[in-house]
Amino acid sequence: MTYWHALLLAVVEGITEFLPVSSTGHMIIASALLGVQMTPFAKLYLVVIQLGAILSVLAVYWKRFFQSIDFYLKLLVAFLPIVAVGLLLKKHIDALLESVTTVGAMLLLGGLVLLFVDRWFPQEDPKAGGHPVTNPSWKEAFVIGLFQCLAVVPGVSRSAATIIGGLTQKLTRRAAAEFAFFLAMPTMAAAAVKDIYDYYKDAKLQGIDPGHLFSAEQLKQLALGNAVAFVVALLAIRLFVGFVTKYGFRAFGIYRIVVGGLLLLLIGLGVNLQLV
Repeated sequence: MTYWHALLLAVVEGITEFLPVSSTGHMIIASALLGVQMTPFAKLYLVVIQLGAILSVLAVYWKRFFQSIDFYLKLLVAFLPIVAVGLLLKKHIDALLESVTTVGAMLLLGGLVLLFVDRWFPQEDPKAGGHPVTNPSWKEAFVIGLFQCLAVVPGVSRSAATIIGGLTQKLTRRAAAEFAFFLAMPTMAAAAVKDIYDYYKDAKLQGIDPGHLFSAEQLKQLALGNAVAFVVALLAIRLFVGFVTKYGFRAFGIYRIVVGGLLLLLIGLGVNLQLV
């Protein structure tokens, strides 16, 4: 992986992490188009730079993190389902992460769903019963967490799944989006820690000194990727919340259908887009 690859992938991550278009799917597509060799470090990089993106949530909503302990417990309730699914299906999930075909199919199917989300869940007037704040009930938090489990399939989009989960529980668009942002923090942090641990364990089995787990160049790439993902995601969050509150999800649905359909068409024509 070159610094140019690291920079471009971080930009893709920052833009797409909180949009309902699948950041993992887009990084898989970008990696294939850039010809990035999927070494153990490259795979780890795609996960670890998500830390930079999720820190942007803390920067934007830092005041919210001084809410009651009830807020954190509800995040925990929403987080637990993905932990169980991740532990049970890790091998299958890892296999799917290398399939551009899966990404294309899920982008297309998810796009079709987003075309109708605004009709299924019309914008709630807070005075008419929609929750105007990012504080769902215990049951609502758990249901949102179940929806997040759909995102273990690359191309589904963790953001889209959790936002739709929030909408099914009658949260407003803004509240559903913001709770999805908050839920990203423990989810992506856990994924990064788990992948770093697995990377360390594999290196140890190969007799690599833990003190030399990363080269100086790799550490610089990780620092660059997280910094870029943080800044870009900061801008993306601010733009997305305002856009989706005013215009809904249809534009994202159309985008997903176009990208997913194009990917499947290219693969059907024999263009090799698989990761190496």
